[in-house]
Amino acid sequence: MHPRKQLFVLGACALALAVSVAPAATSPQEKEQARADMATKTDNPQVPAWLVGTWTLVRCDNVYPDGHRIELYGPHPQGLWMIDARGHYLMQIARAQRTPFAAGDKSKGTPEEYRAASLDSNAHFGTVNIQNNQLATHIDQASFPNWNGRDGKTSYTLNDNQLTYIVAKPSSGASEGAHGEVVWQRVN
Repeated sequence: MHPRKQLFVLGACALALAVSVAPAATSPQEKEQARADMATKTDNPQVPAWLVGTWTLVRCDNVYPDGHRIELYGPHPQGLWMIDARGHYLMQIARAQRTPFAAGDKSKGTPEEYRAASLDSNAHFGTVNIQNNQLATHIDQASFPNWNGRDGKTSYTLNDNQLTYIVAKPSSGASEGAHGEVVWQRVN
């Protein structure tokens, strides 16, 4: 299967999973309240048309004060970031080459396999918009649970169809003074 198609299928599956975890409303009043709650959460008018769509990962590095870089997901990381017109997003990043679990069962991994699985991928979903010329995000759920419910704002640059933003304090493998740099390319 073509890598972009694999990423799309992965993103679609994760989006379906994210939608399926919401509790089902049973009474008409619960259904109406759920619709009202969703309308409030999704009212995000600051989403510019240029941000809406599908983006593929170019780079996800920690950058140190002396200029050297660490590729967090190895060379040629893969990633997909899908953003709808209301600002809902789904993001998945993964190391291109990952080692499968020897047991073939994710509930029977070794500590080393679990560690690699955790460090070699990153997924989250939430909302994104532009506020005061900054990229503003709210993470609903993340594969790294410390990010659940987190809000953030960061500077960004847009050059043609390439979006770059900075993560001020990376949560993975960064020493004092390092920042993250994430680059995405719009899929046409």
